[in-house]
Amino acid sequence: MRIIAHRTIIEYGNQYPDAKTALDSWYKTVKTVAWKDFQDMKKTFNSVDYVGNQRYVFNIKGNNYRLVGKILFVQQIIYIRFIGTHKEYDEINCSTI
Repeated sequence: MRIIAHRTIIEYGNQYPDAKTALDSWYKTVKTVAWKDFQDMKKTFNSVDYVGNQRYVFNIKGNNYRLVGKILFVQQIIYIRFIGTHKEYDEINCSTI
């Protein structure tokens, strides 16, 4: 998968150092996969959830953080739409970000 934008992950990891290792691990994993669909993605990240409008939520660092990505499977692109704490995630509408 091509990840847009890696800078967002780096900046968040720099701002929240306790999330950095988990975010780096997520990035390294995702850039090497070629998911065909949601079921294929579940084989890599069992806890990923579909929240509508091509948005998927990943638990980061034992669910302390959440990452929302818009995934275009055919194009093999994931757009990072949100990274934040679980509490911050609860305050957003995933389908519109």
